[in-house]
Amino acid sequence: MPLLSVDELTVTFGGRDRRPSTAVDGVSFTVGQGQVVGLVGESGCGKSVTSLALMGLLPAKGVTVGGRADFDGTDLLTLSPARMRDLRGRELAMIFQDPLSSLNPVVPIGLQVTEILRRHRGLKGEPARKEAAQLLDRVGIPDPGRRLKEYPHQLSGGMRQRALIAMAVACAPRLLIADEPTTALDVTIQAQILELLRELVDQEGTALLMITHDLGVVAGLCDQVNVLYAGKAVETAGRRELFGHPTHPYAHGLLGSIPRLDAPRGEPLHPIRGSINDKIAWADGCAFAPRCDHYTLECLTGTPELTEPRAAGHRVRCVNPVLPAVPPTAEVPA
Repeated sequence: MPLLSVDELTVTFGGRDRRPSTAVDGVSFTVGQGQVVGLVGESGCGKSVTSLALMGLLPAKGVTVGGRADFDGTDLLTLSPARMRDLRGRELAMIFQDPLSSLNPVVPIGLQVTEILRRHRGLKGEPARKEAAQLLDRVGIPDPGRRLKEYPHQLSGGMRQRALIAMAVACAPRLLIADEPTTALDVTIQAQILELLRELVDQEGTALLMITHDLGVVAGLCDQVNVLYAGKAVETAGRRELFGHPTHPYAHGLLGSIPRLDAPRGEPLHPIRGSINDKIAWADGCAFAPRCDHYTLECLTGTPELTEPRAAGHRVRCVNPVLPAVPPTAEVPA
């Protein structure tokens, strides 16, 4: 059985003076113990809202959440705020996108890490401080004893991200959600952060839900990939299958727009035309149709279903998929 099973998750924002807007529209996926599952797509496709809904961090007013999110047999969407506080940090943890705004700027790093140890593991005083120093050392922060006394602004971007990871893994959570943890970091620090996450999965058996728009991160880390567009999953497949045979025109376009070192000099990129705002409602057809080079009138006959036009386990939400499959567009690690 998967550790986390999300079934038809929906998130709608609205209010008395606002027209309802659906950010997540029937997303379903599973994450098993020791597995890395990716949610991929452009900004605005619903990736981060999905993670906030799972963690119970969406506003209490003006938001409607539907569907199920079973974590080890318990529906996270039905738990009370007090019960979610007991789970967050101990069973579930999240690495947020911007470490500078996620950390309290007026509280030393040490107090922010030991707060988790005190809340969920009952550690206080010197034992808590020693454990916090060990956590910082584990994530690769040099001189952890001194860093515990420093404030977030005194740390580099990479160190702040590592501090967030230390806080997230302090209680060895069974499920870790990483919301674009390498954003705004240089490529060297990105590689170190990804290696650290991979070690946590391999050594602790942690289930990792990776949220990113960086296909390089997906290629190097994820086992299963879910491509989102306008709140829905449009393609879901294993990593090698997706990179080797992208089938939905959107996934095909994402991979085709990546610069390649083996491309002839001066060869132009092939970006997806338009923007995320160029879409139609899923109820009227495929939301990607206005930007799609494979558009047909059949695309406007209602919401397309996830089918398996090519291989078992490779599901695509498209009535006119890219077939036959194109050659691989990127080298994918084994």
